[in-house]
Amino acid sequence: MKLSDFDFDLPERLIATRPARPRSSARMLVANGRAISDAHVRDLPGWLRPGDRLVLNDTRVIPARLSGLRRRRGETGETAARIEVTLLEPTAQGQWQALLKPLKKVRDGEAITFDDGFRAKVMSRDEGRAVLAFNLGGEDFDAALERVGAMPLPPYIAARRTADAKDKTDYQTIWARNPGAVAAPTASLHFDAALLDALQARGVAFSHVTLHVGAGTFLPVKVEDVTTHRMHAEWGEVSAQAAEEIARTRAEGGRVIPVGTTALRLIETAAKGGQIVPWRGDTDIFIYPGFRFRVTDALITNFHLPKSTLMMLVAALMGRETIARIYDHAVAHGYRFFSYGDASLLIPPPVSASTR
Repeated sequence: MKLSDFDFDLPERLIATRPARPRSSARMLVANGRAISDAHVRDLPGWLRPGDRLVLNDTRVIPARLSGLRRRRGETGETAARIEVTLLEPTAQGQWQALLKPLKKVRDGEAITFDDGFRAKVMSRDEGRAVLAFNLGGEDFDAALERVGAMPLPPYIAARRTADAKDKTDYQTIWARNPGAVAAPTASLHFDAALLDALQARGVAFSHVTLHVGAGTFLPVKVEDVTTHRMHAEWGEVSAQAAEEIARTRAEGGRVIPVGTTALRLIETAAKGGQIVPWRGDTDIFIYPGFRFRVTDALITNFHLPKSTLMMLVAALMGRETIARIYDHAVAHGYRFFSYGDASLLIPPPVSASTR
């Protein structure tokens, strides 16, 4: 299985830099087996059935991009230089792995000041990353991030514009509650209160799980044989309540539909033994064609980067030929791509449930 199997041509004009407003007005491609339809996210209740269950990732994106000053005293006196920091993930010791720019000019032991009450010490540097120890923790740390941090927009948006105040709400789901992600579960950004009410009225149920999306979600695949690629690990949790709800839905004949690839990867991790169970820990599950889905019946997701692991995941669900047709249709009909782009509802044919 080659990396080139998951490539396609994407015009730059289709890369979205702002979301649709209102959220549920975004377009939605519906692939029901081999049939493709054009709709909008607000139409979702009409495509679902009473008894279906949506699985929602309730991680909360932190304002992980910081700008600070590194001060150093030398022969010519004190000098200051601006340092850009992107938080990646916390360590077991309560510190943070981070990207620093420029990293080469920073020394271990130096302090970076973000404002009068918020600073970090550079503990170590290795493999392009630094480990930072902050002077604040807990709620004080969260409040400081909200005060001085910016949302960590994906590279393909950040290359086109800087983050601003709108992103503080645009790049956050309306049900976000557990802080820890440095990237949003972007399929969930299409949901607003009106859509949730309409889904509930339709008889669709919801379960919440948590997967803290890391910056590794944007890392490119660098091997030609995709089966040798190693995924980044991300922390997640499926509670006993969520596992029971998902199992009950399947037992009663309803469909389990994760909203986003993060929710899908998490529930499939929790169901590796064949049945979904409560689960907590780091997952590095890699889903590509040939994967056997245990609990996922369909998927709501955005349109993904060429040659990415997420392209491999949707190909595993729908089949490579079908997903190629879907993406050809999306490009030809001007769907908007990536984090702030349009949505798709992918429903594989029942016959492939045990063979895809």
